[in-house]
Amino acid sequence: MRLQRLTGIAWRESRTARRRLLLYMSSIALGVAALVAIDSFTVNVTTSVHEQSRALLGGDVLLSARARYSERVTTLLDSISRTGVGVARQTTFLSMGAIARTGNTRLVQVRAVSNGYPFYGDIVTEPADAWRTIHDGQHAVIDPSILVSLDAEVGDSLRLGNSTFLISGILRTVPGDLGVQAAVGPRVYMSESQLEATGLLVFGSRAEYETIIRTPATLSPARFAARFNPTFSSDTPRIRLRTVAENENNLTRTIDQLGNFLGIVGLVALLLGGIGVASGVHAFVMRKIDTVAVLRCLGATSRQVLFIYVLQAAAMGLVGALMGATVGVALQFSLPWILREFLPINVTVTLAPGAIALGLGIGVWVALVFALYPLLSLRRISPLQTLRRESDAQVMRSASRDSAGLVVGFAIIASVLAIAMSRTRTLERGVGYAAGVIGAVIVLWFTADLLARVARRLARPQLAFVVRQGIANLHRPGNQTRSVILSLGLGVFLMSTIYQVQRNLMGQLDLQMGESRANVVFFDVQDDQQRGLDSIIRAANFPIIQQTPLIPMRVAGINGHTTAQILADPLLRRRRSSWPLRREFRSTYRDEQAPGEKVITGAWFDPNDRTPQVSLELDVADDLGVAIGDTITWDVQGVKVPTRVTSLREVTWARFEPNFYAVFNSGPMDRAPKQWIVLANASNSTEIARLQRSVVRKYPNVSSLDLTLVQATISGVVDKVTSAIRFMAIISLAFGIPVLFSAVAATRRARLREGVLLKTLGATRKQVGRIMLAEYALLGALGSTAGVVLSIGGAWLLVKYVFEGTFRPAILPVVVVAGAMTLLAVAIGLLTGREVFRETPMAALREA
Repeated sequence: MRLQRLTGIAWRESRTARRRLLLYMSSIALGVAALVAIDSFTVNVTTSVHEQSRALLGGDVLLSARARYSERVTTLLDSISRTGVGVARQTTFLSMGAIARTGNTRLVQVRAVSNGYPFYGDIVTEPADAWRTIHDGQHAVIDPSILVSLDAEVGDSLRLGNSTFLISGILRTVPGDLGVQAAVGPRVYMSESQLEATGLLVFGSRAEYETIIRTPATLSPARFAARFNPTFSSDTPRIRLRTVAENENNLTRTIDQLGNFLGIVGLVALLLGGIGVASGVHAFVMRKIDTVAVLRCLGATSRQVLFIYVLQAAAMGLVGALMGATVGVALQFSLPWILREFLPINVTVTLAPGAIALGLGIGVWVALVFALYPLLSLRRISPLQTLRRESDAQVMRSASRDSAGLVVGFAIIASVLAIAMSRTRTLERGVGYAAGVIGAVIVLWFTADLLARVARRLARPQLAFVVRQGIANLHRPGNQTRSVILSLGLGVFLMSTIYQVQRNLMGQLDLQMGESRANVVFFDVQDDQQRGLDSIIRAANFPIIQQTPLIPMRVAGINGHTTAQILADPLLRRRRSSWPLRREFRSTYRDEQAPGEKVITGAWFDPNDRTPQVSLELDVADDLGVAIGDTITWDVQGVKVPTRVTSLREVTWARFEPNFYAVFNSGPMDRAPKQWIVLANASNSTEIARLQRSVVRKYPNVSSLDLTLVQATISGVVDKVTSAIRFMAIISLAFGIPVLFSAVAATRRARLREGVLLKTLGATRKQVGRIMLAEYALLGALGSTAGVVLSIGGAWLLVKYVFEGTFRPAILPVVVVAGAMTLLAVAIGLLTGREVFRETPMAALREA
């Protein structure tokens, strides 16, 4: 039989089943929609990053350091600027800003820039010419949030340290800045020429020093980096160099990681869709048994029959994938708006043909390979089926015993692995994700099999007839127990896991906020200002929670070897990271442990031992390659201080209090140059603002932070993340609904026969409805319970090993989710079984 004729038969024969087959194939649509939306969004962001890469960096090369450049580097940059290379600077630090008219104060992020900054990209202000005014004296351009929080307006005077600036305008767009960055410290731009007069950068002040460089056409950024990076990276302080290409790669890698993470949701959606397709096509094959038998009588071979129905499945799979791709394109336009505050660029949304084609291809392939498994059974339908009636269980022999069935099963596993690897881009993670998903399917499969076995023992005469019959349906030939529990369990597993992780992370954040006894913190407090600040706080009748000295220092040597020797010798560097050897530590000294610390190895300081000792945080000790008893020599403002490691600590960094990598015993560091961090507790936000104003008037260099504002800001960010997680949970539920329809529809023929037979034997419609209710209530309850149990295990693994937190199961919410999914399963079962109520007993007699 020619291909054209087979295609024509497939087309004509599908007329009575197109809607139903399309419903089954629609299970794959949401998975395709997720893939197309996520991949298209990733392509759009990557393209936008490439187009705006220079604007994001501000130049071709960026130099950054956390301390002032050395005289050698400053001289080098001056000589470079005289050769035609553009050089502009930005100094960023936190300080208190006060409005002269109202006296209101707030912590702001000061950015002092030189002429020419930035070389690429436009800083949009209101009014439009406000940016040009900052170099015309004491002018500033600020974030609009400052106007709201400080009850100010354009034209007011803003006090920064010892200087007062005229607010010339507000910022609308700054290339490369995240919206959430300005939440705690809104930005204030001023001229670099006015920085020294403010008196804000004093001993120990933390600041980020950046230099952007515009290279001429004859000198590429890569060549510039190759020529000068050895000088910059070997200087003290170390200067980090980043070219526009490296910045683009870093951003693109971050976006890819986000896309890969979201793609795992698409992978689960595709797998759920595949299960739905397999269940639906199983139901489709059941309906086609008689038709296939007639075709076999007319001379069609088993291969020709298989080709006809595989062609129908492929066509409907393509239609379902096209539906999903259309939805995915629509979702693609909403993702940049949802994530706008977390993206450093303006994303231009365009169609991504490659992502759409990939989503379509994967969708059609998954639909086809999952449909092929039940379709293989068509080859076993004999022409004698037209003459004698066999049960569906006899007709639909398991394809798993067939070599072709084994090949298809292997293809399904290989497809899941391939899609997982395409999402994660690494073999290890791809195998891990695929193993996790397949493992969950296997657990649910065995759960369903166990349920069917247990149902045989539970159907006892003591039970009511309708309950006993409903339980018996769970193990009858051709039952849908496995399909329903797989689809329902996976849906609940995904939803509940996402919710449990989000609930635990939120709970840990709330716990850390609640444990904070202070609500205002003062920093950059000089040694000679500490007593005066203490007096101001106590005069306002507020308790001082903590006063912590802060000493800047660097590692000068370990166990008799200098830092330079360790960095130069591969043997000494073995098992050591370079970052702690190059960075500046801000350490403290005290005799008591902080509440957020726990000594893991060694012992805390002995108060009777006044020799120099240090307690290190576990991770930094591992990176330094030191253990209890080792000697670390510290460079404290040019003075070498040898210390002995006496303990290793585990630190809870999320607490709202000062935390340190290195803590020293009192005595050896008492006379070192230092700053202070002071934590206090004011009664309310009004008193906090009044206290901040009092401190700023006397000590303009001292910065303070209202921790309630930080907590509110973090809560706002978390609320947005929570909304996104809830959206994902709803999508997960949407993934499961068509799959449940397909799974339940898979046994429509068997239920229809049983229903009319029960009516023939005298059962009423109410009894048939109760039997179906008992069956689907059991299926829904057990499927949901299996998904919840799996989700608790999955969420525990994620919270403990990925987020490194303490897991606390949220029992009541997941029970509610399980109950809702059970009701959904019952509703779908009764809805798809409505034909059972309409059929008359005569139908069973005619068929017999």
